[in-house]
Amino acid sequence: MTMPAASRGQEPDPALSLTEPPFYHPVFEEAYRFIIDSYSIPSRDLAIFIPCALRKPYSSSPSHRLFRRLIGDVFTDGEYHLVIFGTCGTVPAELELMYPFAHYYYMLGKCTDPVVLADFLEIETYRLEGYLLKTRDIYKKRTAYCIGIFREAMIRACARSGISLDLLLPTNPTIERMRDPDCPFPEGSLSMQEYMDEFREGLRSLKS
Repeated sequence: MTMPAASRGQEPDPALSLTEPPFYHPVFEEAYRFIIDSYSIPSRDLAIFIPCALRKPYSSSPSHRLFRRLIGDVFTDGEYHLVIFGTCGTVPAELELMYPFAHYYYMLGKCTDPVVLADFLEIETYRLEGYLLKTRDIYKKRTAYCIGIFREAMIRACARSGISLDLLLPTNPTIERMRDPDCPFPEGSLSMQEYMDEFREGLRSLKS
């Protein structure tokens, strides 16, 4: 298994701007291709997809600490595989320290450029589709916890790959109930208690 050049202890590419959209940069595609073409995904009964976070590594972010604690209340480590997706591409959580996944700073939620948003949606749909196809026979069940454009990319990737989720959370009725059109982020945050409660109940339903 050959690691990408940028991941073998070499200095990060100085051309990589930590504040520009990372999904355009070739090093993210290189790392994605390593995951798809060479990396051995651990076999688990359940894959849990959650969006990436602004703080790196992802596991240090307040939201991911919440998500991981909630997941750990329902499943043991050996029962599920955590997958991070979004502006980073599609990344098994155990690779969060691999360059470039811990070396960028970008918040898609602040982007208002329709071209950049459309490009992200297409690139992320392609990367999610590839990951779903690679893991077709590795996971027994799949769930995703996401809102906004990340959710749209996941829905599109499932349609293109023909591999469906067993559960997509939060549910649409809950998202609509929580929507605030006057808020900069109308759908709110995945850390909101109403969303977290539904995530917990959804995980329990998958467990049973």
